[in-house]
Amino acid sequence: MSNDSVIAADARQTLRTIVAAALAAVDPEVAVRNHLSPGDGKITVDDTVLSLSDVDRVLVIGAGKAGVPMSRAVEAALGGLVYDGHVIVPHGQAAALERIQIHEAGHPVPDEAGVQAGRAVLKVLADADEKTLVICLISGGGSALLVCPVEGVTLEDLQTTNQALLACGATIVEINTLRKHLSAVKGGQLARAAVPARMLTLILSDVVGDPLDAIASGPTVPDTTSFEDCAAIVDRYGLGNSLPSRVIRRLDDGASGGRIETPKPGDPMFDRVTNILVANNDNAVRAAARKADELGYKSFVLSTLIEGETCDVAKVHAAIAREIRASGRPCEPPCCLISGGETTVTLRGNGRGGRNQEFVLAAALDIDGADGITVCSVGTDGIDGTTDAAGAIADGQTAARSIAAGLDPYASLEENDSNAIFTALDDLVVTGPTDTNVMDLRLVLIA
Repeated sequence: MSNDSVIAADARQTLRTIVAAALAAVDPEVAVRNHLSPGDGKITVDDTVLSLSDVDRVLVIGAGKAGVPMSRAVEAALGGLVYDGHVIVPHGQAAALERIQIHEAGHPVPDEAGVQAGRAVLKVLADADEKTLVICLISGGGSALLVCPVEGVTLEDLQTTNQALLACGATIVEINTLRKHLSAVKGGQLARAAVPARMLTLILSDVVGDPLDAIASGPTVPDTTSFEDCAAIVDRYGLGNSLPSRVIRRLDDGASGGRIETPKPGDPMFDRVTNILVANNDNAVRAAARKADELGYKSFVLSTLIEGETCDVAKVHAAIAREIRASGRPCEPPCCLISGGETTVTLRGNGRGGRNQEFVLAAALDIDGADGITVCSVGTDGIDGTTDAAGAIADGQTAARSIAAGLDPYASLEENDSNAIFTALDDLVVTGPTDTNVMDLRLVLIA
Protein backbone atom coordinates (compact mmCIF):
# COMPACT_ATOMS: atom_id res chain seq x y z
CA MET A 1 0.00 0.00 0.00
CA SER A 2 1.41 3.39 -0.98
CA ASN A 3 1.95 6.19 1.53
CA ASP A 4 -0.95 8.15 -0.01
CA SER A 5 -3.21 5.12 0.38
CA VAL A 6 -2.23 4.76 4.04
CA ILE A 7 -3.01 8.44 4.65
CA ALA A 8 -6.38 8.07 2.92
CA ALA A 9 -7.27 4.99 4.97
CA ASP A 10 -6.31 6.75 8.18
CA ALA A 11 -8.43 9.77 7.23
CA ARG A 12 -11.45 7.55 6.61
CA GLN A 13 -11.10 5.88 10.02
CA THR A 14 -10.65 9.28 11.68
CA LEU A 15 -13.88 10.53 10.09
CA ARG A 16 -15.78 7.43 11.19
CA THR A 17 -14.51 7.95 14.75
CA ILE A 18 -15.66 11.58 14.72
CA VAL A 19 -19.09 10.55 13.40
CA ALA A 20 -19.47 7.98 16.19
CA ALA A 21 -18.68 10.60 18.83
CA ALA A 22 -21.23 12.99 17.35
CA LEU A 23 -23.95 10.34 17.33
CA ALA A 24 -23.22 9.37 20.93
CA ALA A 25 -23.72 12.99 21.97
CA VAL A 26 -27.28 13.05 20.66
CA ASP A 27 -28.45 9.72 22.06
CA PRO A 28 -32.15 10.44 22.79
CA GLU A 29 -32.37 8.25 25.89
CA VAL A 30 -29.42 10.01 27.50
CA ALA A 31 -30.77 13.40 26.43
CA VAL A 32 -34.16 12.82 28.06
CA ARG A 33 -32.60 11.49 31.26
CA ASN A 34 -30.32 14.51 31.41
CA HIS A 35 -33.31 16.86 31.27
CA LEU A 36 -35.94 14.92 33.27
CA SER A 37 -35.51 14.61 37.03
CA PRO A 38 -38.38 13.17 39.10
CA GLY A 39 -38.52 13.11 42.89
CA ASP A 40 -40.21 14.47 46.05
CA GLY A 41 -43.65 14.67 44.43
CA LYS A 42 -42.49 16.70 41.46
CA ILE A 43 -40.86 16.51 38.05
CA THR A 44 -38.04 18.91 37.24
CA VAL A 45 -37.27 19.59 33.59
CA ASP A 46 -34.43 22.07 33.26
CA ASP A 47 -35.74 25.13 35.13
CA THR A 48 -39.39 24.01 35.05
CA VAL A 49 -40.86 22.28 38.11
CA LEU A 50 -44.14 20.38 37.72
CA SER A 51 -45.91 19.36 40.92
CA LEU A 52 -47.46 15.89 40.99
CA SER A 53 -49.66 16.63 43.99
CA ASP A 54 -52.71 17.26 41.81
CA VAL A 55 -51.88 14.69 39.10
CA ASP A 56 -53.98 11.52 39.01
CA ARG A 57 -52.27 9.92 36.05
CA VAL A 58 -49.51 10.44 33.51
CA LEU A 59 -50.13 9.75 29.83
CA VAL A 60 -47.28 9.50 27.32
CA ILE A 61 -47.82 10.23 23.63
CA GLY A 62 -45.52 11.15 20.76
CA ALA A 63 -44.09 10.47 17.34
CA GLY A 64 -40.66 10.40 15.72
CA LYS A 65 -37.59 8.36 14.90
CA ALA A 66 -36.34 8.71 18.48
CA GLY A 67 -39.63 7.53 19.97
CA VAL A 68 -38.38 4.26 21.46
CA PRO A 69 -35.31 5.54 23.37
CA MET A 70 -37.20 8.65 24.51
CA SER A 71 -40.06 6.45 25.77
CA ARG A 72 -37.62 4.12 27.48
CA ALA A 73 -36.07 7.06 29.31
CA VAL A 74 -39.47 8.32 30.51
CA GLU A 75 -40.43 4.87 31.80
CA ALA A 76 -37.10 4.58 33.61
CA ALA A 77 -37.55 8.02 35.18
CA LEU A 78 -41.23 7.84 36.11
CA GLY A 79 -41.86 4.11 36.53
CA GLY A 80 -45.36 3.37 37.79
CA LEU A 81 -46.49 6.96 37.40
CA VAL A 82 -47.07 6.25 33.70
CA TYR A 83 -50.70 5.14 33.31
CA ASP A 84 -50.83 4.66 29.55
CA GLY A 85 -48.93 5.64 26.43
CA HIS A 86 -48.93 5.58 22.64
CA VAL A 87 -45.84 6.59 20.66
CA ILE A 88 -45.40 6.24 16.89
CA VAL A 89 -42.11 5.26 15.19
CA PRO A 90 -41.12 4.20 11.63
CA HIS A 91 -41.75 0.64 10.49
CA GLY A 92 -39.14 -1.76 11.81
CA GLN A 93 -38.22 0.29 14.89
CA ALA A 94 -40.81 -0.89 17.43
CA ALA A 95 -39.80 -2.32 20.82
CA ALA A 96 -41.66 -3.79 23.78
CA LEU A 97 -41.86 -1.41 26.73
CA GLU A 98 -43.53 -1.73 30.13
CA ARG A 99 -46.41 0.74 29.87
CA ILE A 100 -46.02 2.64 26.60
CA GLN A 101 -47.30 1.02 23.43
CA ILE A 102 -45.10 1.60 20.40
CA HIS A 103 -46.91 1.87 17.06
CA GLU A 104 -45.18 1.56 13.68
CA ALA A 105 -46.11 3.73 10.71
CA GLY A 106 -44.87 4.92 7.33
CA HIS A 107 -42.02 7.39 6.84
CA PRO A 108 -41.32 9.62 4.94
CA VAL A 109 -44.66 9.02 3.20
CA PRO A 110 -47.57 8.51 5.66
CA ASP A 111 -49.62 5.32 5.50
CA GLU A 112 -52.79 3.78 6.90
CA ALA A 113 -50.88 2.48 9.93
CA GLY A 114 -50.06 6.09 10.78
CA VAL A 115 -53.72 7.04 10.54
CA GLN A 116 -54.68 4.24 12.94
CA ALA A 117 -51.87 5.15 15.35
CA GLY A 118 -52.94 8.79 15.24
CA ARG A 119 -56.44 7.75 16.23
CA ALA A 120 -55.00 5.81 19.17
CA VAL A 121 -53.19 8.94 20.35
CA LEU A 122 -56.34 11.05 20.08
CA LYS A 123 -58.40 8.38 21.84
CA VAL A 124 -56.14 8.33 24.90
CA LEU A 125 -56.31 12.14 25.06
CA ALA A 126 -60.11 12.15 24.93
CA ASP A 127 -60.29 11.17 28.61
CA ALA A 128 -57.63 13.64 29.82
CA ASP A 129 -58.78 16.12 32.44
CA GLU A 130 -57.34 18.81 34.73
CA LYS A 131 -55.58 16.16 36.83
CA THR A 132 -53.86 14.51 33.88
CA LEU A 133 -50.23 15.16 32.97
CA VAL A 134 -49.53 14.45 29.30
CA ILE A 135 -45.88 13.93 28.39
CA CYS A 136 -45.38 14.29 24.64
CA LEU A 137 -42.20 12.99 22.98
CA ILE A 138 -41.41 14.61 19.64
CA SER A 139 -38.51 13.97 17.28
CA GLY A 140 -37.70 14.08 13.58
CA GLY A 141 -40.04 12.14 11.36
CA GLY A 142 -43.03 12.96 13.53
CA SER A 143 -44.77 14.87 10.75
CA ALA A 144 -45.13 11.79 8.56
CA LEU A 145 -45.77 9.40 11.44
CA LEU A 146 -48.50 11.30 13.31
CA VAL A 147 -51.27 11.31 10.71
CA CYS A 148 -54.76 12.70 11.06
CA PRO A 149 -56.04 14.20 7.81
CA VAL A 150 -58.51 17.08 8.07
CA GLU A 151 -62.05 16.49 6.89
CA GLY A 152 -62.24 16.47 3.11
CA VAL A 153 -58.61 15.38 2.61
CA THR A 154 -57.70 11.69 2.25
CA LEU A 155 -54.60 9.73 3.18
CA GLU A 156 -53.88 9.35 -0.52
CA ASP A 157 -54.01 13.14 -0.86
CA LEU A 158 -51.42 13.46 1.92
CA GLN A 159 -49.19 10.84 0.31
CA THR A 160 -49.25 12.59 -3.05
CA THR A 161 -48.62 15.96 -1.39
CA ASN A 162 -45.65 14.63 0.60
CA GLN A 163 -44.08 13.06 -2.47
CA ALA A 164 -44.45 16.28 -4.45
CA LEU A 165 -42.95 18.38 -1.66
CA LEU A 166 -40.02 16.01 -1.13
CA ALA A 167 -39.23 16.00 -4.86
CA CYS A 168 -39.47 19.74 -5.55
CA GLY A 169 -36.62 20.85 -3.25
CA ALA A 170 -38.80 22.51 -0.60
CA THR A 171 -37.21 22.97 2.83
CA ILE A 172 -38.45 21.02 5.84
CA VAL A 173 -40.01 24.20 7.23
CA GLU A 174 -41.94 24.73 3.99
CA ILE A 175 -43.02 21.09 3.87
CA ASN A 176 -44.26 21.23 7.45
CA THR A 177 -46.16 24.46 6.79
CA LEU A 178 -48.41 22.61 4.38
CA ARG A 179 -48.58 19.54 6.60
CA LYS A 180 -49.93 21.63 9.49
CA HIS A 181 -52.79 22.98 7.44
CA LEU A 182 -53.81 19.56 6.15
CA SER A 183 -53.82 17.90 9.59
CA ALA A 184 -56.08 17.84 12.62
CA VAL A 185 -53.16 17.41 15.07
CA LYS A 186 -50.20 19.37 13.72
CA GLY A 187 -49.51 23.06 14.29
CA GLY A 188 -50.56 23.11 17.95
CA GLN A 189 -53.70 21.10 17.40
CA LEU A 190 -52.50 18.08 19.43
CA ALA A 191 -52.23 20.41 22.44
CA ARG A 192 -55.76 21.57 21.70
CA ALA A 193 -56.91 17.94 21.83
CA ALA A 194 -55.35 17.53 25.29
CA VAL A 195 -57.11 20.52 26.90
CA PRO A 196 -57.62 20.85 29.88
CA ALA A 197 -54.70 18.55 30.83
CA ARG A 198 -51.23 19.77 31.78
CA MET A 199 -48.77 19.02 28.95
CA LEU A 200 -44.98 18.64 28.91
CA THR A 201 -43.35 18.14 25.51
CA LEU A 202 -39.75 16.95 25.18
CA ILE A 203 -38.36 17.75 21.73
CA LEU A 204 -35.37 16.48 19.78
CA SER A 205 -34.80 18.90 16.90
CA ASP A 206 -34.29 17.98 13.26
CA VAL A 207 -34.90 21.47 11.89
CA VAL A 208 -32.34 24.17 11.15
CA GLY A 209 -32.35 26.81 13.91
CA ASP A 210 -34.61 24.70 16.16
CA PRO A 211 -37.93 26.53 15.58
CA LEU A 212 -40.19 24.50 17.86
CA ASP A 213 -43.25 25.11 15.70
CA ALA A 214 -41.55 23.41 12.72
CA ILE A 215 -40.17 20.28 14.43
CA ALA A 216 -42.54 17.42 13.54
CA SER A 217 -44.88 20.24 12.46
CA GLY A 218 -45.14 21.55 16.03
CA PRO A 219 -48.11 19.53 17.33
CA THR A 220 -47.96 21.16 20.79
CA VAL A 221 -46.52 24.55 19.81
CA PRO A 222 -48.33 27.75 18.72
CA ASP A 223 -48.25 27.90 14.94
CA THR A 224 -46.59 30.92 13.32
CA THR A 225 -47.49 29.89 9.77
CA SER A 226 -50.71 30.51 7.87
CA PHE A 227 -52.80 29.44 4.91
CA GLU A 228 -51.32 32.42 3.08
CA ASP A 229 -47.85 30.93 3.63
CA CYS A 230 -49.09 27.65 2.15
CA ALA A 231 -50.34 29.42 -0.97
CA ALA A 232 -46.98 31.16 -1.39
CA ILE A 233 -45.11 27.82 -1.16
CA VAL A 234 -47.38 26.24 -3.77
CA ASP A 235 -46.67 29.18 -6.10
CA ARG A 236 -42.92 29.22 -5.35
CA TYR A 237 -42.42 25.62 -6.44
CA GLY A 238 -45.09 25.51 -9.14
CA LEU A 239 -47.10 22.81 -7.37
CA GLY A 240 -50.53 23.92 -8.55
CA ASN A 241 -50.80 20.99 -10.97
CA SER A 242 -48.93 18.46 -8.79
CA LEU A 243 -51.09 18.53 -5.67
CA PRO A 244 -54.52 16.85 -5.38
CA SER A 245 -57.49 19.07 -6.14
CA ARG A 246 -58.87 18.58 -2.61
CA VAL A 247 -55.61 19.86 -1.14
CA ILE A 248 -55.53 22.91 -3.41
CA ARG A 249 -59.17 23.64 -2.62
CA ARG A 250 -58.60 23.50 1.14
CA LEU A 251 -55.51 25.73 0.95
CA ASP A 252 -57.31 28.22 -1.28
CA ASP A 253 -60.33 28.27 1.05
CA GLY A 254 -58.05 28.85 4.03
CA ALA A 255 -56.11 31.66 2.33
CA SER A 256 -59.41 33.42 1.61
CA GLY A 257 -60.55 33.07 5.23
CA GLY A 258 -62.92 30.16 4.74
CA ARG A 259 -61.12 27.77 7.13
CA ILE A 260 -60.26 27.98 10.83
CA GLU A 261 -56.55 28.66 11.31
CA THR A 262 -54.23 26.64 13.50
CA PRO A 263 -53.85 28.01 17.08
CA LYS A 264 -51.49 30.98 17.25
CA PRO A 265 -49.11 32.49 19.84
CA GLY A 266 -51.02 34.06 22.71
CA ASP A 267 -53.84 31.52 22.68
CA PRO A 268 -54.63 30.74 26.37
CA MET A 269 -54.81 27.02 25.57
CA PHE A 270 -51.00 27.03 25.69
CA ASP A 271 -50.88 28.33 29.28
CA ARG A 272 -50.66 24.72 30.55
CA VAL A 273 -48.18 23.57 27.88
CA THR A 274 -44.39 23.47 28.39
CA ASN A 275 -42.09 22.68 25.44
CA ILE A 276 -38.48 21.72 26.19
CA LEU A 277 -35.67 21.14 23.65
CA VAL A 278 -33.53 18.18 24.79
CA ALA A 279 -31.06 17.73 21.89
CA ASN A 280 -30.19 19.32 18.55
CA ASN A 281 -27.65 19.54 15.74
CA ASP A 282 -25.44 21.86 17.75
CA ASN A 283 -24.88 19.06 20.31
CA ALA A 284 -23.64 16.75 17.54
CA VAL A 285 -21.41 19.41 15.95
CA ARG A 286 -19.83 20.34 19.30
CA ALA A 287 -19.09 16.68 20.04
CA ALA A 288 -17.55 16.26 16.57
CA ALA A 289 -15.36 19.29 17.18
CA ARG A 290 -14.17 17.93 20.53
CA LYS A 291 -13.30 14.56 19.02
CA ALA A 292 -11.46 16.14 16.08
CA ASP A 293 -9.38 18.21 18.51
CA GLU A 294 -8.60 15.07 20.53
CA LEU A 295 -7.39 13.33 17.36
CA GLY A 296 -4.99 16.14 16.51
CA TYR A 297 -7.06 18.12 13.99
CA LYS A 298 -7.96 21.71 14.83
CA SER A 299 -11.74 21.89 14.54
CA PHE A 300 -13.32 24.74 12.60
CA VAL A 301 -17.13 24.91 12.76
CA LEU A 302 -18.56 26.62 9.68
CA SER A 303 -22.22 26.67 10.74
CA THR A 304 -25.05 24.56 12.14
CA LEU A 305 -27.57 26.50 10.05
CA ILE A 306 -26.65 25.42 6.52
CA GLU A 307 -29.45 24.96 4.01
CA GLY A 308 -29.66 25.15 0.23
CA GLU A 309 -29.14 22.93 -2.79
CA THR A 310 -26.83 20.06 -1.86
CA CYS A 311 -24.45 20.39 -4.82
CA ASP A 312 -24.04 24.13 -4.24
CA VAL A 313 -23.23 23.58 -0.56
CA ALA A 314 -20.71 20.88 -1.54
CA LYS A 315 -18.92 23.29 -3.88
CA VAL A 316 -18.51 25.83 -1.07
CA HIS A 317 -17.10 23.23 1.34
CA ALA A 318 -14.69 21.96 -1.32
CA ALA A 319 -13.56 25.49 -2.17
CA ILE A 320 -12.79 26.26 1.49
CA ALA A 321 -10.82 23.01 1.77
CA ARG A 322 -8.77 23.84 -1.32
CA GLU A 323 -8.10 27.34 0.05
CA ILE A 324 -6.82 25.85 3.29
CA ARG A 325 -4.45 23.56 1.40
CA ALA A 326 -3.23 26.45 -0.72
CA SER A 327 -2.94 29.29 1.80
CA GLY A 328 -3.79 28.12 5.31
CA ARG A 329 -6.92 30.30 5.34
CA PRO A 330 -9.17 30.34 7.33
CA CYS A 331 -7.26 27.78 9.43
CA GLU A 332 -3.93 26.00 9.23
CA PRO A 333 -3.92 22.26 8.48
CA PRO A 334 -4.24 19.71 9.92
CA CYS A 335 -7.81 20.78 10.56
CA CYS A 336 -11.37 19.54 10.34
CA LEU A 337 -14.14 21.64 8.86
CA ILE A 338 -17.50 20.84 10.45
CA SER A 339 -20.99 21.90 9.50
CA GLY A 340 -24.56 20.95 10.31
CA GLY A 341 -28.02 21.69 9.06
CA GLU A 342 -29.97 20.11 6.23
CA THR A 343 -29.64 20.63 2.50
CA THR A 344 -32.13 19.77 -0.22
CA VAL A 345 -31.90 17.83 -3.47
CA THR A 346 -33.94 18.71 -6.53
CA LEU A 347 -34.49 15.37 -8.26
CA ARG A 348 -33.27 15.20 -11.87
CA GLY A 349 -32.86 11.46 -12.36
CA ASN A 350 -34.07 8.10 -11.09
CA GLY A 351 -30.97 6.88 -9.27
CA ARG A 352 -30.52 5.89 -5.63
CA GLY A 353 -28.93 8.00 -2.96
CA GLY A 354 -29.69 10.80 -0.55
CA ARG A 355 -28.57 14.35 0.12
CA ASN A 356 -25.51 13.18 2.10
CA GLN A 357 -24.19 10.82 -0.56
CA GLU A 358 -24.93 13.44 -3.21
CA PHE A 359 -23.03 16.05 -1.17
CA VAL A 360 -20.00 13.78 -0.93
CA LEU A 361 -20.05 12.90 -4.64
CA ALA A 362 -20.38 16.56 -5.68
CA ALA A 363 -17.52 17.50 -3.33
CA ALA A 364 -15.40 14.64 -4.68
CA LEU A 365 -15.68 16.04 -8.20
CA ASP A 366 -14.68 19.49 -6.96
CA ILE A 367 -11.57 18.16 -5.18
CA ASP A 368 -10.67 15.74 -7.97
CA GLY A 369 -6.90 15.19 -7.93
CA ALA A 370 -6.33 17.13 -4.70
CA ASP A 371 -4.15 15.58 -2.00
CA GLY A 372 -4.92 15.54 1.70
CA ILE A 373 -8.65 16.37 1.56
CA THR A 374 -11.24 13.81 2.70
CA VAL A 375 -14.96 14.53 2.85
CA CYS A 376 -17.74 12.85 4.82
CA SER A 377 -21.43 13.59 5.23
CA VAL A 378 -23.99 11.57 7.19
CA GLY A 379 -27.59 11.77 8.26
CA THR A 380 -27.68 11.42 12.04
CA ASP A 381 -30.70 9.12 11.75
CA GLY A 382 -28.56 6.59 9.90
CA ILE A 383 -30.74 6.73 6.80
CA ASP A 384 -29.86 8.72 3.69
CA GLY A 385 -32.65 8.95 1.15
CA THR A 386 -34.05 5.53 0.28
CA THR A 387 -30.79 3.69 0.97
CA ASP A 388 -29.55 1.74 3.98
CA ALA A 389 -26.50 4.01 4.35
CA ALA A 390 -26.14 7.07 6.55
CA GLY A 391 -23.83 8.76 4.06
CA ALA A 392 -20.44 8.36 2.41
CA ILE A 393 -16.74 9.30 2.39
CA ALA A 394 -14.62 10.53 -0.55
CA ASP A 395 -11.28 12.13 -1.33
CA GLY A 396 -9.35 13.54 -4.27
CA GLN A 397 -8.96 10.07 -5.80
CA THR A 398 -12.63 9.09 -5.67
CA ALA A 399 -13.50 10.29 -9.17
CA ALA A 400 -10.51 8.47 -10.70
CA ARG A 401 -11.26 5.29 -8.75
CA SER A 402 -14.88 5.28 -9.90
CA ILE A 403 -13.85 5.79 -13.55
CA ALA A 404 -11.35 2.95 -13.20
CA ALA A 405 -14.22 0.78 -11.93
CA GLY A 406 -16.15 1.50 -15.13
CA LEU A 407 -18.48 4.12 -13.63
CA ASP A 408 -19.13 7.71 -14.65
CA PRO A 409 -19.29 9.91 -11.50
CA TYR A 410 -20.53 12.94 -13.46
CA ALA A 411 -23.43 10.98 -14.96
CA SER A 412 -24.18 9.47 -11.55
CA LEU A 413 -24.45 12.93 -10.03
CA GLU A 414 -26.75 14.09 -12.82
CA GLU A 415 -28.96 11.03 -12.31
CA ASN A 416 -29.00 11.37 -8.47
CA ASP A 417 -27.32 7.96 -8.38
CA SER A 418 -24.53 8.61 -5.88
CA ASN A 419 -25.20 5.33 -4.07
CA ALA A 420 -23.95 3.32 -7.05
CA ILE A 421 -20.56 5.04 -6.86
CA PHE A 422 -20.01 4.60 -3.15
CA THR A 423 -21.31 1.04 -3.13
CA ALA A 424 -18.80 0.10 -5.82
CA LEU A 425 -15.94 1.85 -3.98
CA ASP A 426 -16.94 0.50 -0.55
CA ASP A 427 -17.06 4.07 0.76
CA LEU A 428 -20.56 4.09 2.26
CA VAL A 429 -20.99 4.96 5.93
CA VAL A 430 -23.47 2.42 7.30
CA THR A 431 -24.61 2.85 10.90
CA GLY A 432 -28.07 1.31 10.70
CA PRO A 433 -31.01 3.26 12.17
CA THR A 434 -29.61 5.28 15.08
CA ASP A 435 -32.96 6.05 16.78
CA THR A 436 -32.01 9.72 16.76
CA ASN A 437 -32.35 12.52 14.21
CA VAL A 438 -30.71 15.94 14.49
CA MET A 439 -30.26 16.57 10.76
CA ASP A 440 -26.93 16.10 8.99
CA LEU A 441 -23.24 16.25 9.90
CA ARG A 442 -20.64 17.22 7.31
CA LEU A 443 -16.89 16.83 7.88
CA VAL A 444 -13.94 17.85 5.72
CA LEU A 445 -10.57 16.61 6.96
CA ILE A 446 -7.52 18.51 5.67
CA ALA A 447 -4.14 16.84 6.26
